[in-house]
Amino acid sequence: MLTLYGYPKCSRCKNAKKWLEAQGKEVTFVDMIKEVPSKEQLEKWMRESGLSLRQFFNTSGQKYRALGLKDKIDGYTLEEACQVLSTDGMLIKRPILVKDNHFLAIGFNENDYEGVFTSWKSNV
Repeated sequence: MLTLYGYPKCSRCKNAKKWLEAQGKEVTFVDMIKEVPSKEQLEKWMRESGLSLRQFFNTSGQKYRALGLKDKIDGYTLEEACQVLSTDGMLIKRPILVKDNHFLAIGFNENDYEGVFTSWKSNV
């Protein structure tokens, strides 16, 4: 099952959902502001992604700037970063696409999503 974690008013989240549905994918949308991913979920996704901690932060968000996270992230451990992110869904970059709770992608870029599904098909 595909799950897209996002913010309903976010244009990238809307575009990602629209693109997935246009590809015939059945996707469940989770409002990550109302249902913030847990510290454990975030840790799992970060480990699976191989991405930097910074790539999971909504670096253009107001809360990110208000908390001065730009200067703090590099000093965070994985656990510390996930603890901070799990306090507020607006701190997390969106959307996050997962399949059966396994990380697939963060953000939305059609080419990246196409690559995810091409890779996914060849591994089935």
